[in-house]
Amino acid sequence: MVMNCPICGKKHDVKLKRRKASSTIKGEKVQYDEEYFACEEVKGDNEFATAAIENANLLRARNAYREKMGLLTSDEIVKIREKYGLSQVDLSQALGWGEATISRYESKAIQDSAYDNVLQLIRINPLILYYLYIQNGAVLNKNKEGVLMQRIREELLASGREIIARDKLESFYITYNEATIENGFKCLDIDKLETIINYLAKKIKNLFKVKLMKMLWYVDILSFQMNNRSMTGLVYQHATMGALPIGHDAILQLDNVSFLEEMSPDYDNVKYHIIYNEKLDLKGLTKDERNIIDSVITKFNSMNTKEIVDYMHEEEAYKQTNDGEIISFEWAKSLNKF
Repeated sequence: MVMNCPICGKKHDVKLKRRKASSTIKGEKVQYDEEYFACEEVKGDNEFATAAIENANLLRARNAYREKMGLLTSDEIVKIREKYGLSQVDLSQALGWGEATISRYESKAIQDSAYDNVLQLIRINPLILYYLYIQNGAVLNKNKEGVLMQRIREELLASGREIIARDKLESFYITYNEATIENGFKCLDIDKLETIINYLAKKIKNLFKVKLMKMLWYVDILSFQMNNRSMTGLVYQHATMGALPIGHDAILQLDNVSFLEEMSPDYDNVKYHIIYNEKLDLKGLTKDERNIIDSVITKFNSMNTKEIVDYMHEEEAYKQTNDGEIISFEWAKSLNKF
């Protein structure tokens, strides 16, 4: 990029570079991609950044904090607003917030968890936005209101079944709505759960329900061992064939989880063959998360259902708990080595 270089005082081409950087935000250390310019006409201290680059770096740092804390990023907030065809002011008014609230959250300000919870809800359930809009006095003009109502109807038609399936799974987790050792210090994250299941299904040819449930436990327990936080927020119980997430049947009913029903060789029961859903984007997984999942895949890919069940039975987490008992993530410290 050609510009007036503040380092050497000349007008010439300067290189835009990127590197890993770290920052402490609200007491949390985060890593993010930092951009800067470098003047190759000068040796030594030759780096600089424009105001626009500094603002972009600040936003990336704050988004890294948001991701670490489980909050929506600024880009995700933009997508929610655009999904409903609303401006920043319109969405703020529809939710009964100050007019500049959404604008701040899409630029620099980090939203409080209470505001984030509302945005998370309207992202997955259009009816929540409808109820809030009516409750707050239907403040938009008729044209804008017409666009909003049409978008809500379209979203309900497109995702109504998914909303019902999500509500069913979430109903099992009403008593686990706080981050505790039972859920690996993470509340249920259905988006992450669907993405992990599809990642596993893409990598593993013969992935059936029982094996899937065990692999989900290993993904979560290994994540907790490494990062002191699970990935999905699922809570697992001691069952005959190993760790079993609460609401396991509801997991398969999620709209983004695809499976085929197959008869067992002896025609004694139906098996659920989990298959990859090409419509679901896997970009929601970080590099660190993929590495953890890949470790689990490497360990168990070649095992059949019986072998992974037998392996699970040798875990202290299984041997030291009783049927129906919650398997605490405290057992991560005694996990068999990978």
